[in-house]
Parts: sequence; structure tokens; C-alpha cells
Amino acid sequence: MGVFVFLPLILPLTAWPVARLAEQHLHPRTATRLLTVLAVVLALCSTVCLALVMVVGTAQLPGNPLPDGWSDPEVRAAVPYDEVVGKAAIPALCAVVVACVRTMRRHVRVRRQAHLALAGLRGTEVAVLPDAVPYAYALPPGGHCGGGVPRAGADGRGPRRGRGRVVVTTALLDRLRPAERRALFAHERAHLAARHDRFLLAVQLAARANPFLRPLRTAVAYTAERWADEEAAGVIGSRRTVARAIGTAALVSRGTPLPTLAGLAAPGPVPRRVAALLGPAPAVHQWPPAFTAVGLAAWGAAAGTAVSALSSANSAVTMVLILHAATPL
Repeated sequence: MGVFVFLPLILPLTAWPVARLAEQHLHPRTATRLLTVLAVVLALCSTVCLALVMVVGTAQLPGNPLPDGWSDPEVRAAVPYDEVVGKAAIPALCAVVVACVRTMRRHVRVRRQAHLALAGLRGTEVAVLPDAVPYAYALPPGGHCGGGVPRAGADGRGPRRGRGRVVVTTALLDRLRPAERRALFAHERAHLAARHDRFLLAVQLAARANPFLRPLRTAVAYTAERWADEEAAGVIGSRRTVARAIGTAALVSRGTPLPTLAGLAAPGPVPRRVAALLGPAPAVHQWPPAFTAVGLAAWGAAAGTAVSALSSANSAVTMVLILHAATPL
């Protein structure tokens, strides 16, 4: 394997240019999907890399349950600087697993609590809470987070599993004009329809697996909001109204209870969202043109992702063959 086993750990750096350029030049829908796929693939590859190196490090520890042959010099020779990186990979991989588990548990817990908090309200798509704190967010279906939230009963009360809800407080509605309220609801419905929570959760986990992917997490959080902005502008027919709603909500709202729950006033570059809505609608491209800055960056990130995947696959196959040969029958 040689030094190629370490490539997946640093190849996420190749995605940084496309993360920045995609925010500016791609349609938000295309940018969100592209950056999420890049982040997930690169995170998986780097995790596989850590796991392979950890095998070498674990086999050298006294009392480990692995076969003795796995600590032979022939096996350790497959990883450069095996004495150092092999043992360093053990706490690194443990830290990745703990961080991802904590993120997932918090995601499930907050969504479960949010659904349970709405159990006393009618099972309509919009849940208006009599709260003095202004906020709004899109709450995805509860059936996918393992929360055990029951379906609405015969009287129509309580949330239904399998459907999302728009949660908004009276304090925020009181600060918005009627047209801005329509923009808010259209924005949150767009989040639910496109299941933006899945994109946000995926990049959150990817950033936990490899810190080099944090710029992609930030970019997807922005492009998902821009995606919903454009959908809302198309529904109500006024980009300026959506821009006013975003600006007003950002000034008075506290945002969303969880980074993976999207909302009109989600934290981030609100001025850039407003400026984008005050300009022309973005052109829809499934893939950026090759001979442009964003196109070259996208192809560079795609190449880096492909190299990372091939490097991980090659290292995994090579390590399996080496360990199989070193294991006594």
C-alpha cells in the first residue's frame, strides 16, 4: 500500500475550491447534491483508511485478540511508519466513531423531543406555538428518527408518523407581513419536500469523520437554504418578498434548535442570501460547464474523490490479502 493508504485522509482538500465556487455559481439544488455526495464519499474513504491503519497498530498491542500473524514484519511493512501511525490511528478512529454517534444521538433526541412537544396540537402541516420567542423551522417526519411518535388518533390530534411539519411561533408571525408569512411557509415546505435534513445530517457526520470536510458542511448549510429560498420565490412569485422575510426573521429569530433542522432564519450568511434573491434567478445546470472556474473546480473535486475511493479500495484489498496470507490456517 505504501503512502497511498494515507491519501484519503488529505484528499478532501481537493473539494475546498468547489465548495466555495458552488455557493456562488451553481444552482443551489445542484450545489447541495454535489457537495453532499462529495462529502459522504470522502468521509467514508478516510474512515476506511483509518480502519486499515488501526489494524496494524492494534495487532502490535500486547493482549490484543487479533491473530499473532497480523503483527508480523511483513504486515507492518505495508504501512509506512507503522510504529507511530498505527497506534495513533486507534484513538483517531475511536474519536471519529464517538463524534458520529454523539451527533446522531443528539439529532434523534432533539427530533423526538420536538415531535413530543407537538403531541397536544392538531396533526396539521403547520404547528403554530404560542411562544414569546420568535423562531420557525421545518420538522421532518418522526417515523425516520426512531422516536416512537404515535400516529394521529381518530380525533386528528397529535403528529403523524411519516409527515413533516412546519413549526412557527406566534411571536415570529406577528413580526411578518401577510406576504412574508406566505414566503416563510413556502420556504419551510420546500425544506420538507426536498428532505434537506438528510443532506444536512450527512455533511454533519462527514465533517465529524474528517475535519477537512468542514467547509463542505458550511457550504451545504448555505446552499440548502438558498435552495429553499428559490423554491419559495417560485411559489409566491416575488423574490423581493422572500428576501424581506429572510431579513426580518434573521433580525428577530433565534434560529433552529439543531443544525440538521433547516429554517428560514438559520444562522449563516443571511446578507448573501438576500443579495442573491435581489438578483436574477440562478440558471439550472445538472453539471457546471467544464471550461469555467466552477467547472474546473468541480472536475478537480471529482478527480480527488475518485482517487480517494480507488486508493481506499486498493488499500483495503491489499490489506485483506496481506492479513489473509499472514493468518495461519
